[in-house]
Amino acid sequence: MKYIAERTGRYCLSLPSNRLGLYLALRHWCKPGQRLLMSPISADEILFLVLAAGLRPVIAPLSPRDGNIDVARVDLGTVDAVLTTNLYGLPDDAPAFAGKILVEDVAHAMESSIQGRPLGTFGQAAVFSLSKHPSAGSGGVLVVDDVSDLEALARARDELTVRGSLRADLWSVAGSMVRHAALKFDLVRPALKLARSLGLQEKREGYRIALDPDGLKSALKQAPSLPPFDRWVHADLHRYRARRGRLARWYQARRVTGVPEGRARRLAGVQRLAELPTVAPAVLDDLSRPLFRVPLLVRDRDAAIAELERHGVATGYLYDPPYDDYAPGFTEPSPDPEPARWWARHVLPVDPMYAARAFPILRRLEPPDGPPGCR
Repeated sequence: MKYIAERTGRYCLSLPSNRLGLYLALRHWCKPGQRLLMSPISADEILFLVLAAGLRPVIAPLSPRDGNIDVARVDLGTVDAVLTTNLYGLPDDAPAFAGKILVEDVAHAMESSIQGRPLGTFGQAAVFSLSKHPSAGSGGVLVVDDVSDLEALARARDELTVRGSLRADLWSVAGSMVRHAALKFDLVRPALKLARSLGLQEKREGYRIALDPDGLKSALKQAPSLPPFDRWVHADLHRYRARRGRLARWYQARRVTGVPEGRARRLAGVQRLAELPTVAPAVLDDLSRPLFRVPLLVRDRDAAIAELERHGVATGYLYDPPYDDYAPGFTEPSPDPEPARWWARHVLPVDPMYAARAFPILRRLEPPDGPPGCR
């Protein structure tokens, strides 16, 4: 994609999904059995991709300021590689991981920077999502510095992708367009009801998909291999390895082109939400970041979500509980899990593009008691 290539100054590899790109990067730069430091707060499928790559997930302590890795409390000498999350667009401290294999997940952070340097330019590889800021429904981009890495990753991509179809592309594009229309015309509530009745949203236990420890142990015997993990990795995107045709690629390119055009509106939403007493502290560090979501920290998060839905405001991208509580035995747990539990229980991510619609409800919410150790 031209926009991402120009922003990062790196070679770009187009992919059916961000998920496939993360797996390819982990397999390319890491060896099975290596220890990978990662945040306890991220999407379900990311953990399963790490396991599929044959790596040992080492769960980092979390900073309650931003929901990312608390670098000051990490012993980098005990790990081989790092996977950043850049939660909701708030940047991990990528420069602090210099000297380690670093894979940047910039799904939430397409437009975020650190001291003027774009995220996605610090690690050996970075992976963007076209379903987040661009809202293209699917698609990912893996960026690297070396053409030989690009060629090797393209071969690995082609081995793992499966045949797509025009019907699937039509469904993906139409679904994305319907979501945009629902948001534009304030039809979120009926759209959510329809999606749930049609089974278009993955069934979850709370905010996580069912783990199935026995099935996961069986899949681990085949690692490093991605297909045995498909049932976990494909949540809400069952065709995450399917090649996209011309229609889908055209739509993705069109949506990415519109990202800079929406920057001013996104920034305005960030700045308005930053006025709230519940906003996560790190948001205030730099109000020039056009965040994917603005994290608020509220006393009764689940009640707030229900109230927002009743007023046509959807909430997503919740990762509760943290990985070490979600998948005990499959991770090396955090040395201090309480800040992550606190964050997962209280965070309310709000789309800054629709801040005005949510604001009358959000301004009534109260902050929770402070994080562990800060009360």
